[in-house]
Amino acid sequence: CWNNEKSFNVHLTLTLTGPLDHDHNHHEDQAHHKANPDRCDGIEFDAIVPDENGHTFFFKGDHLWNGFKGPAQVSSAFFKELDNYHHLGHVDAAFRMHNKEKPEKHDHIYFFLDDKVFSYYNHSLEEGYPKDIQLDFPGVPSHVDAAVECPKGECNSDSVLFFKGEEVYNYDIATQSVKEKQWAHLPNCTSAFRWLEQYYCFHGHNFTRFHPVSGEVNGVYPKDSRHYFMSCPNFGHGGEANVPKCSEVTLDAITSDDSGKTYAFTGHNYMRLDTHRDGKHTFPIARTWKEVTNGVDAVFSYSDKIYIIKGDQVYIYKSAAPSTLIEGYPKSLNAELGIEGPVNAAFVCADHHIVHIIQGQKMLDIDLSATPRVVASEAPLPISGIEAGMCSRDGVKVYVGSEYYHYETPRLLAFSKMLQEPKTITPDMMRCVE
Repeated sequence: CWNNEKSFNVHLTLTLTGPLDHDHNHHEDQAHHKANPDRCDGIEFDAIVPDENGHTFFFKGDHLWNGFKGPAQVSSAFFKELDNYHHLGHVDAAFRMHNKEKPEKHDHIYFFLDDKVFSYYNHSLEEGYPKDIQLDFPGVPSHVDAAVECPKGECNSDSVLFFKGEEVYNYDIATQSVKEKQWAHLPNCTSAFRWLEQYYCFHGHNFTRFHPVSGEVNGVYPKDSRHYFMSCPNFGHGGEANVPKCSEVTLDAITSDDSGKTYAFTGHNYMRLDTHRDGKHTFPIARTWKEVTNGVDAVFSYSDKIYIIKGDQVYIYKSAAPSTLIEGYPKSLNAELGIEGPVNAAFVCADHHIVHIIQGQKMLDIDLSATPRVVASEAPLPISGIEAGMCSRDGVKVYVGSEYYHYETPRLLAFSKMLQEPKTITPDMMRCVE
């Protein structure tokens, strides 16, 4: 496994997605040098927003930080019209639009100042902007404090949450309707940020994670953002992490759900592998599946649900964020799948109803569409020590230590007389170094 004390202990270890532009506007940078703010001093951000490439910008006054490391730079180095044409000293709020129904708007950055809105794409101001907020977002007040996008599936529809004082305005993008609510238990947000399908309200130098529909806060908050969202000396999660060698990486489970989200599990933690734009990062399993507190033995996805096996128990969660435990679970392995544990690995192929359960050096096939569920077939395997497995469009991969074997189908895995050559886990697959 990734060593929990060494490498997988990283809660949010983040890196710049590109080099800082130290030469751009050199003289202007020199003029601002003495006034450059230092976010490690503990400051309150005006806005936080990612661009269409996943580069995250933190705004304070007329400065910004490009990514989670590095010094402040003048905002005009990246969004020149904010300063060159409009002489803005700051922005009130910003978000990245999620609206796949209108590609001409999707992934554009919207900045808000007083009663105006600015729309940017590829760091260029769109023609016709700035506009009055009411023209683009009717019903949304001026002088907002924060804003964050909320895609359908995480909210009831593609939406934007606007914050102003204690008021929250839920703006439905398709209908252009606004629902106003109060989340008194949530601090007044001066900036808000959606990252890896989680929602963060920033206030002072702290943040609070919240549910985008109910505003519910789970866990111990507020937390100091310097521990998690930036690299600062003497702060727990902000320094350089010990990234494991790929030869040290082993998995307890791996699965991909119906929406394409891919999760790798090891120890008490998991990693999202499909978030190429936002990077690969590790989190405690209990952060997403809060009832699972002691690691996993096997995980598979079926019919918009994730099945987590630990010991002789099966937990079933809805795949859609936030993950919700199905009522009546956990249940015993015997009651759910008609088998006894332990289970080493499990996987389901897309558009199929068979879960392939690996126990030692045998594979059991169970029809998930049948009632009751029983073992339909059993086959010996040519490989011993399998710890995780997943079926995807390019076939079946089963993991043994830091290596994996690739077969085109489960049947070839079970009945092939030729043992495949193992392949090694690479940095492209996991967060590791060679």
